[in-house]
Amino acid sequence: MSGFHQFHEAWHEQLREIAQQLKKSPRPATNQEQHELHTQLIQKFTSHYYEYYRVKSMAAKNDILHIFTAPWSNSLERSLYWIAGWRPTTAFHIFYTESSILFESQIVDILRGFRNGDLVDLSPNQLSRFSELQYETVQQENAITEQLSDWQDSANDMIGTMGDVDRKMERLVEILEKADQLRMKTIENLLQLLTAQQAVEFLIAAAHLLFGIRGWGVNHDRQRAKG
Repeated sequence: MSGFHQFHEAWHEQLREIAQQLKKSPRPATNQEQHELHTQLIQKFTSHYYEYYRVKSMAAKNDILHIFTAPWSNSLERSLYWIAGWRPTTAFHIFYTESSILFESQIVDILRGFRNGDLVDLSPNQLSRFSELQYETVQQENAITEQLSDWQDSANDMIGTMGDVDRKMERLVEILEKADQLRMKTIENLLQLLTAQQAVEFLIAAAHLLFGIRGWGVNHDRQRAKG
């Protein structure tokens, strides 16, 4: 097991602990102490993600193809990857899905005029900014995808003449770093848009999706291995 593989496993378990802390936090926050707890947990979550991409960047510079192969991930996770990680626009799909679930569960209260301050209660300004962020993220995601496509198109030159293989690997590292930066930037922008309570609920939903995909993929691979 490689160094990054070990780090990934430990990081994932720590993320599970943070997600549990988020889930147990009181919602809605009714006093200053609870508001501060939300803020601290959000910062803890984002810091944990920053650490992941910091270590991943170092590992990529050492062996970029190993990062793209991702042996620490199961087959389902790898099938969903976009440039060795989750697609940034997935964050918006998580948001829409969670909002729809909450809306359906609270429809009676909403019709009566009650509000919980959760992901259903977005202000017109939040909705407008959310739409802008989604558009901006799609554009940047497409631009990075195009860069990867150009890199892949150059594979014939790399294989046929060997050319400057080191420089081509460095270019792939640069593309990965742009993708990872967009992943983090997307989360940052969304969290800045949301209230603390809404941010906590979004992060819980995002973590549950990650754990669900990982769990289903592990079970699928185990069943396949049994023949």
